[in-house]
Amino acid sequence: MRKGKWVVFAAALGMMLAAAGLLSNLRGRHLLGPPGVKVGQVAIHDETGKLVGTNGIVLPEMVPEFRSFPLPITQAELTGLPEDTTFGRRLYTNSDVFIQNTVVLMGTDHTSIHQPQYCLYAQGWHITNTERITLHLDRPFPYDIPAVKLTATRQISRATGMETWNCFYVYWFVSGDPTDQNKITAEEGSRLWSSWMETLRKGEIERWAYISYFAPCHPGGEADTFAQLLKLIRGSVPEFQLVAGPPLAGLALGDTLR
Repeated sequence: MRKGKWVVFAAALGMMLAAAGLLSNLRGRHLLGPPGVKVGQVAIHDETGKLVGTNGIVLPEMVPEFRSFPLPITQAELTGLPEDTTFGRRLYTNSDVFIQNTVVLMGTDHTSIHQPQYCLYAQGWHITNTERITLHLDRPFPYDIPAVKLTATRQISRATGMETWNCFYVYWFVSGDPTDQNKITAEEGSRLWSSWMETLRKGEIERWAYISYFAPCHPGGEADTFAQLLKLIRGSVPEFQLVAGPPLAGLALGDTLR
């Protein structure tokens, strides 16, 4: 029995080493799969206003009921993530909410995408709830996006004293094979497994994008804020995400979700 376990371990180790070697070789040759988001000429600035790139994710400037403004990419992000990482970030607002939409697109290095929870912890937020949710979209046809919804709280010091803020942080991942419903996922494990399998099967590095929406609010405004967040997601995602899941059963093209 002990010998059999060692054989299985050795075989698994050999497969991992072979996959790692193949991935390293592919990185050198830059055999990247297609992205699942729109990429084009976009001015990317850091927090000092310095132009740091002219290629980015093409997020929509106009979304019904919202106006928007480009937001900077921080120096911490620019220096901490691989050089071939591609960014997109805009602030959407109306009379009720401010919502930040960020997209991080990996190049040849999977470390462009990290655990989303780190983003909140690094900014002093305390996560109070984690939910798996389903986002219903009606363009290009009715379909669902699996996502994670984080709820968090933070104390902010003001001149008048400590002030409590809450927030919603919704995220998911997409890659660029529009014929494969598994290229939209909210699970880190599923994304990594797919990446390794596609590398072994096709000799190609999947180019995953991490899509997130961040909406802060005062206590008591959670219901209205999340309703506005859903409205923005439905209005903006079809404009930049190239990958859609399978049409919902019983719904034809042109049908809308209630």
